[in-house]
Amino acid sequence: MTHHGGTDVLLTVDTELSAGLHQQGFSPVDNFNSSILGRCDAGDFGIVHQMECLDEYGHKGVFFVDPMPALVYGEQIIADIVGPIIERGHEVQLHIHTEWLEWAKHSPVENRQGRNLSDFDIGDQIRLLTLANNILTNAGAQRPTAFRAGNFGANDDSLRALHHAGLIWDSSFTPCSAITNCKIDISEDQIAPIQKHDIVELPVAGIMSSPEKIRPAQICALSSAEMEAAMDHASAEGHPVFVIVTHSFEMLSRDRFRVNHLVVKRLEQIAAHIAACDNLQTSGFAQLSSKKMLADREGLTRLNPKKFRTTMRMAEQLWSRWRFERSLNPV
Repeated sequence: MTHHGGTDVLLTVDTELSAGLHQQGFSPVDNFNSSILGRCDAGDFGIVHQMECLDEYGHKGVFFVDPMPALVYGEQIIADIVGPIIERGHEVQLHIHTEWLEWAKHSPVENRQGRNLSDFDIGDQIRLLTLANNILTNAGAQRPTAFRAGNFGANDDSLRALHHAGLIWDSSFTPCSAITNCKIDISEDQIAPIQKHDIVELPVAGIMSSPEKIRPAQICALSSAEMEAAMDHASAEGHPVFVIVTHSFEMLSRDRFRVNHLVVKRLEQIAAHIAACDNLQTSGFAQLSSKKMLADREGLTRLNPKKFRTTMRMAEQLWSRWRFERSLNPV
C-alpha cells in the first residue's frame, strides 16, 4: 500500500538498550526494563505504552532497533524487543550504537572502537551494518530497508555502506545545529528528501526557534503546540514527509526513576492531531514511494519562530524539569 497525497508523518522511535546503564553495572534485565519498557514505579512507559497510544489512533510507528547489545548480552534480548513490535504491526528498522563494541565478546571489526558509526572506515561500516542486519533478521524482523545512526553519527561513507548492504532509506541527517555528530555532507537548509550515494535521505523535521536556529522535531524538544503547528505548516506547503523522533525511554525522567507526564501527554496530543487532519497520515518506510519523496519541490520552508509558542514551551519545560527532574535523593 502506498499513500498518495498529503504529508506522510514518520513517527520514529530510536529503540535501544543503554550503554551508559551497562557501564554503571545494570543487569541486562534491568537495562531492558528501563530502556525498552520504560519501567518505573508508576508503570511502563516505553515501547509498549507508545504502541498502545499509536494503536488507539490507528497510527503506524517506525522503531529503529539497535541490535549491537547482542554482542554483549546475546541475541535473545533483541528478539524480545523485536517480537512485540512486529506482533502489533509496527515497523522495525535498523539503528546502530557502536559504543557497544567496547564490551563485545567477539568484535566484527578487530576490536576497533568508536562512539559513532562515522568513526569507522567504509569497510568497517559495511561489516557492522551487515552484522547488525543479520542480528535483526535473526530476531524475527523483516530485512530492514531504512537506517538511523546512533547519536545521528553518520557520514557520507555510511550512506555508501548502506547502499552496499542493500538498504534504501536513511534518516540520520538532522538539521539541528546543536547536533554535531552528523557528518553527512548536506546543507542545513535541506528540508525535502534528497538522494545521495544511491540512498534516499529523509531529514529529521524541525522548526526555526529563532531566525538562525533550528530546533528538531523531537518529542522532548518541541511542545505539542509547536509540533502541531509544524505539521500543519508542512502539510500546507506540500512537504512529502515530516519525520518526528522520540526514544524508547523518552517518557521517563532523566534519572529514569519517574514518568515525565509532560512527554507522555505530548505523544498523545500529536497522535490525536494527526488523526484529526485529512492531509496528514502516519506511515512506515514500506508505504513510502521514493518517487513521491524525491519529486521536485522548490522553496519548502520550516515553521517560523513565534515568540508566544517558544515562551510557552520554555515555561512548560521549566515546570516539567521542576516537577519531574528534581533529584529524589538531595545530596
